[in-house]
Amino acid sequence: MSRVAAAMLFPLLLAGGHASAQSSIRTVQLTAGIHLITAEVAADDPMRTRGLMFREALAPNHGMLFVFDGKEVRCMWMRNTLVPLSVAFIEDDGRIVNIEDMAPQTDDSHCASAPVRYALEMQRGWFAQRGLKAGATINGIAGKK
Repeated sequence: MSRVAAAMLFPLLLAGGHASAQSSIRTVQLTAGIHLITAEVAADDPMRTRGLMFREALAPNHGMLFVFDGKEVRCMWMRNTLVPLSVAFIEDDGRIVNIEDMAPQTDDSHCASAPVRYALEMQRGWFAQRGLKAGATINGIAGKK
């Protein structure tokens, strides 16, 4: 392939890179009582930083599980995030520490009330609509340190 052809092809590959990168994101199946959750896993800094930014919608019962390297008081924000979300901060054993509702496109910090390793973002109100609150358990993440 000539350099000119390669130079013309490169921007096309970049334009399509977002869709292909998104489709290769690892997911896990979680449960909260009888409720099934499909969660994309954000386990490195670039994925945690991007989170659910620029998404226009989430499929029903889909969210993002943030996996951190250690336990700390974690905070989330909604810069460039278009979908209203709720975040559950979760202990190593899967127990929800607290849940915060977050408004789209804001830089307000929403923090865990105790050191945690996990945070699960779902469509705003998802936890409340299912009667899930602090003390409830999300199964399928314990032991993923």
